[in-house]
Amino acid sequence: MSAEQNKLGVMPVGKLMFSMAIPAIISMIIHSLYNIVDSIFVAQLGQQALTAVNLVYPVQMLQVAAGVGTGIGVNSLIARRLGEGNQAAADSAATHGIVLSVLTWVLFALFGIFGSAPYLKAYSDDPVVVQYGIQYCAIVLIGTLPNFVGVTIEKIFQATGNMIYPMIISTTAGVANLILDPFFIFGLCGFPKLEVAGAAVATVIGQLLGCTVALVLLFTKTHKVSVKLKGFRFSKISVRDIYRVGLPTMLMQSIGSVLNTFLNGILIGFGGVAVNVLGIYFKVQSFVFMPVFGLNQGVMPIMGYNYGARSKERLLKAYKLALTAAFGILGTGLLIFQLFPHVLLMPFNPTQELYDLGVPAMRTLSLCFLPAAFGIMSSTLFQATGHGTMSLAMSILRQLIGVLPVAFLFAKTLGLAAVWYAFPIAECLAIPFCIIMLRRLWVREIRDMQPHA
Repeated sequence: MSAEQNKLGVMPVGKLMFSMAIPAIISMIIHSLYNIVDSIFVAQLGQQALTAVNLVYPVQMLQVAAGVGTGIGVNSLIARRLGEGNQAAADSAATHGIVLSVLTWVLFALFGIFGSAPYLKAYSDDPVVVQYGIQYCAIVLIGTLPNFVGVTIEKIFQATGNMIYPMIISTTAGVANLILDPFFIFGLCGFPKLEVAGAAVATVIGQLLGCTVALVLLFTKTHKVSVKLKGFRFSKISVRDIYRVGLPTMLMQSIGSVLNTFLNGILIGFGGVAVNVLGIYFKVQSFVFMPVFGLNQGVMPIMGYNYGARSKERLLKAYKLALTAAFGILGTGLLIFQLFPHVLLMPFNPTQELYDLGVPAMRTLSLCFLPAAFGIMSSTLFQATGHGTMSLAMSILRQLIGVLPVAFLFAKTLGLAAVWYAFPIAECLAIPFCIIMLRRLWVREIRDMQPHA
């Protein structure tokens, strides 16, 4: 193979990481932008509409977790097999990823059809909130097939070092959503006025356009892996290896959905505005975290390839550079949240109550940013080296064992203002565990690593 084909193993790590990360960061920022714009437009319909969308958000997080978890399992397996020089196994991983994404969609479509109403009614007895929520939930889940397939194709490209195509795919979906949102929500230029349902319709159409671009790029261009659906047969080995990393990643991201669901249950006791504060925080903080997740996507194939190639120096350099960059990004975000919380709340049609609750909440919640940088990039290293269970264990500690019990205790004893401190407390509690897991990985697999003969 030429040096270009082997760029994951030969290009200077810093240059390689940022060349791969920048397109991913751009696409992730666009993704976070259209999530925020959805909420901004919906907020103009009133706080009840915003509450409905925020109550559905955990279900969307679960859907994203399933799609991204499968994609990351495929990404990690392809990168490792290419690093080992096993082309057939890499091709098999890519093909399995497409098929598994379709099967995953079926489960969420069934929930969209049969589970939307019971889910919303469990959280609210406000008929307006429930009606808006059912419409939004059903549409985004039934129409999510293009998103599952598109995300998997993005991960296939990223595993080979191609970060441009994923950026094109996600940008297509995001820009289409941004453009269509006001037309479908408010009924502009002769479009039907669908209100909250219009935001869901715009999202689905945007994902469909992005998936169409992804399929065209996948099957009309030449890549370092091939998807061969004709004559496809499931391989137990490929499925096992994909979900060895993908399932813990899926569960890890699903924990975020579980966390949000239970936090909404705690916060609804303080009123719908408290739920909206948390929902706005998650949307706004994505502008800070999405660049870090883009960095994550850029560096994971580098780590995975060099782990497979047994190149200890390049593996460790990639981890250290990514960690430094993550601290820089989240440190900047921390300053913005501390200095300008009013500005962050302004686009969401805030009432005075929302300002009163939201300003101190934004400052408190953002204290978790710096410790989160260490956790995110360490999890990336675990995933890239095939140890998804380590990442899962960290997430359980940070969120289920950390955030929820503290939030519940503070809600019962100290009140709403104290609940927000659960986030930074949990991140700090996870740091010692992460250090122990890093040392275990170092001693068992990396310290004595030698290149292939």
